[in-house]
Amino acid sequence: MGINDIRIGQGYDVHALAEGLPMWLGGVRIGSAEEGFVAHSDGDVAIHALCDALLGALALGDIGKHFPDTSAEFAGIDSKILLARVRDMVSERGWAVANIDVTIALQRPKIGQYVTQMRSVLASVLGIEPERVSVKATTTERLGFVGRGEGCEVWAVALLFR
Repeated sequence: MGINDIRIGQGYDVHALAEGLPMWLGGVRIGSAEEGFVAHSDGDVAIHALCDALLGALALGDIGKHFPDTSAEFAGIDSKILLARVRDMVSERGWAVANIDVTIALQRPKIGQYVTQMRSVLASVLGIEPERVSVKATTTERLGFVGRGEGCEVWAVALLFR
């Protein structure tokens, strides 16, 4: 395997929190959440960051380019559908996912109990083993907009190979 056979991409996304909305993270409904993410789609900030990482690895732009928040087609859409479409873009170009690493910064609710399920869901959508999917949850120690409980931010990295 040479340098032309691997690609790495990094993604980042942020969503504000608001009452009365469901919280989706990593393809999993967070039942303990009192608030959810403000977004055009279902607001799954983890999947959005992951889509950007996968798209970035192949220099295909970002999630907004492919799934604009001005399009009625994507209003309320399940972000797992978006991830599946990005997975297809990757495979159509002859690439496969080696592994992904996702870091979720959220002050509350605590989401550690959902990490295993997130890994399983993301692996299933991507067609890889859960052992190749890392999901980590952290807080910002009450600092910044995340620490004040105003929103969530997620970083994702994806390694592709062919």
